[in-house]
Amino acid sequence: MARTRTSDKSGDVKIHILDSAKALVAARGFSGVGLSEIVAAAGVPKGSFYYYFESKEAFGRALLEHYFEGYLAELETMLADEGKPARERLQAYWRFWRTNQEGNDPEGKCLAVKLGAEVSDISEDMRLELRKGTSRIVSRLCRTLRDGLEDGSVESTRNPFDIAETLYQLWLGASVMAKIERKPAPFDAAMIATDLLLSGK
Repeated sequence: MARTRTSDKSGDVKIHILDSAKALVAARGFSGVGLSEIVAAAGVPKGSFYYYFESKEAFGRALLEHYFEGYLAELETMLADEGKPARERLQAYWRFWRTNQEGNDPEGKCLAVKLGAEVSDISEDMRLELRKGTSRIVSRLCRTLRDGLEDGSVESTRNPFDIAETLYQLWLGASVMAKIERKPAPFDAAMIATDLLLSGK
């Protein structure tokens, strides 16, 4: 995903810690990664961690905020190509999602999929960060669905926001089921259901 950088050296170190830890957390979850592993991955002393984050929970909240900033920037690039019908742009996004989730590279994994169930029960601050980030994704999908209703590539009488929310929840669920089953069938089913929703069926 795209990464947000600041020009300030202090900010660069903070972003470096977040970037270094993302793959660890994406691979093993929030609880499965210890502080010693985070600082080792970043190559900084433990004191530096506490300089930027008052607790591991504060780090988790910052990690999610940073992740969604990059994700939304990439999503904007993917969905903003108005030279293509909106439906085609949306389908490209779901293919991108599937490729990342089926791959073995933790860098491509969705933190909403990985951490949603885990941290929502243990950290209210992280749950709220997840809700904010996922809501922004749904809102961006909704804008593209409105484009699709205007250009005729999406056919539905349903509210675009409801369709966007349903699609996002569908793909989150498919990602979890694909992990459980260790086979691609849930993504196949999600793509079929997506095509039906975009066709107003």
